Amino acid sequence: MSQLSQKHLLGIKNITREDIELIFETARSFKEVINRPIKKVPSLRDITIANVFFENSTRTRLSFELAEKRLSADVVNFSSSTSSVKKGETLLDTVNNILAMKVDMVVMRHSSPGAPHFLAKHINANIVNAGDGTHEHPTQALLDTYSIMEKHGSLEGLKVAIIGDILHSRVAISNIFALQKLGAEVMVCGPNTLLPKFIGALGVKMELDVRKALRWCDVANVLRIQLERQQIKYFPSLREYSLYYGINKKMLDELDKEITIMHPGPINRGVELNSDVADSEHSIILEQVQNGVAVRMAVLYLLAGGKD
Repeated sequence: MSQLSQKHLLGIKNITREDIELIFETARSFKEVINRPIKKVPSLRDITIANVFFENSTRTRLSFELAEKRLSADVVNFSSSTSSVKKGETLLDTVNNILAMKVDMVVMRHSSPGAPHFLAKHINANIVNAGDGTHEHPTQALLDTYSIMEKHGSLEGLKVAIIGDILHSRVAISNIFALQKLGAEVMVCGPNTLLPKFIGALGVKMELDVRKALRWCDVANVLRIQLERQQIKYFPSLREYSLYYGINKKMLDELDKEITIMHPGPINRGVELNSDVADSEHSIILEQVQNGVAVRMAVLYLLAGGKD
């Protein structure tokens, strides 16, 4: 049955391994579609999707919009910076007004953790969480794990290190859940101040030395420093962070094995990754971007009931 076990995609924590495998299987078919000369299919021709972004986004928003258009859905874009939210309208009022326009699905990014879950309890449309605060970012984790599987064949027993600003990262949390559901071992690495206190309870290894993390892992998923979420100083300076945690080609050349480098973007070049790593043969960063469209097509298609 080509349908997910959930009506919404609110987080990786809520879905099953079977759901993830079904999304990947569907994404493989859609990847073939987006590499054809005619890149559209009529799968969601009768579906209207609202992209409701209360927080800035470039890649995620463009990726969703492209996925929706490739599936022939009708697309409504909403940005809080140009909306009545500025005049004091509540989240529920905003979305109810959008639903009054007969929208079937809402893709939502919000700075408050749990905002999509709140909406899912109050409205009938399918909700896709495109990032809620520092909580989860499920489609990023799906495209990351799909990209690893494409490169390595399986995640079973694979060692994946998530390196960087774990404390402020919704990508890290969703990736941990997805990787563990697919049988990978996970390590988080970063300065002590950027590792949340609860992270050990998720069954991951913790490491403060980036060189040890690189020696341990098969895949390094490197996260950016999210200065916009930091209310206090967690390390002396970006230069110092780069000195201790920035990854350069020399570090990779010193390893006795090949590892895969990933990054959800945007990259702070020269901070967490040097260009000689981001643009190297180790990197699958551009594959992640391409896979993002196919994976999001799969999620939207399956939530709509997998109907042609």
